[in-house]
Amino acid sequence: MNPGAAEVEMSKHLESGEALRWAGVPKQGVILRGADAFMIPFSILWCGFAIFWEASVLAGGGPPFFALFGVPFVLIGLYFVFGRFFVDSKVRANTYYGLTDRRVVIVSGLFSRTTNSLPLRTLHDISLQERSDGRGTVMFGRPHPFASSYAGMQWPGMGQHQIPSFELIPEAKRVHDQVLEAQRAAAATAG
Repeated sequence: MNPGAAEVEMSKHLESGEALRWAGVPKQGVILRGADAFMIPFSILWCGFAIFWEASVLAGGGPPFFALFGVPFVLIGLYFVFGRFFVDSKVRANTYYGLTDRRVVIVSGLFSRTTNSLPLRTLHDISLQERSDGRGTVMFGRPHPFASSYAGMQWPGMGQHQIPSFELIPEAKRVHDQVLEAQRAAAATAG
């Protein structure tokens, strides 16, 4: 993705008189997350058992119902082992972040576009998770207690548990500080 793509995408979402202060994208490509320390062994066990079940039913001449019963578990297992990495990568490839003088804007989606707009004056609990290389995540709200266990997992209905964030961005501390600065400036002009 070229560096100017985020600015171009964010320019489509600016309101009249609104100034873009920063635009970016999350890290691209297939990545491993902390939750994968649990998910990779779990997914291998799940998929291995599901394939063993299905192979046993087919080799043993079991009833068609049992063969069909195992198919969804095999498909879920294959998604756990392989598919989730590619879905996560594709979602991040279609995600753009923006900070204006009025709000935080997150545009994302796999099959359709969702634009999440958060006014700076009403934002609370702005936090930063930063790695030693400077890459990190700026979060706008309190994370769900189990959010780290399903980080990067794209399942229907999971969006309600994910807080808006600028995920896996370079120079996360600098962006975090820009958000706080923009928030102070927005509060000063409102008051």
